[in-house]
Amino acid sequence: MHQQYQDCIDACNDCAVVCDHCASACLEEEDVGKMAQCIALDQQCAAICRLASQFMALGSDYARELCGLCADVCRACGDECRQHDMDHCQECADACERCARECEKMSAPGATRQAA
Repeated sequence: MHQQYQDCIDACNDCAVVCDHCASACLEEEDVGKMAQCIALDQQCAAICRLASQFMALGSDYARELCGLCADVCRACGDECRQHDMDHCQECADACERCARECEKMSAPGATRQAA
C-alpha cells in the first residue's frame, strides 16, 4: 500500500531531517531569541512530517487528512525560514516547500499516487 505514497513519504522524511538540522543550527546563531519561532516551527514540522510518513507507510485511512495538515505546517515553517538569510534556513524552506507540494498532491480529493 505505501508504495503509492512513496514520493510523499520521501519528501516528508527528507523534510523532517532538514528541519531537525535547521533547529539545531538556529540554536547556534548569535541571537537565538530571534530564532525562537523558527526553531519551534522546525520542531513541529519535523514531528508532523514523521507522523505523516508513518501514516502513509501504514496505509492509514487518515493519511490523506494528516498530509493536508502536514502541508499547512510545512508552508508555515517554510515561510518562517525564508525570512532568515542563513543557508540552513533557506535549505529548510526549500525542503518544506517540496514537502508541502507532495502532501498537497497526496491529500487532494480523488488523487492517486504512483511510486517513483
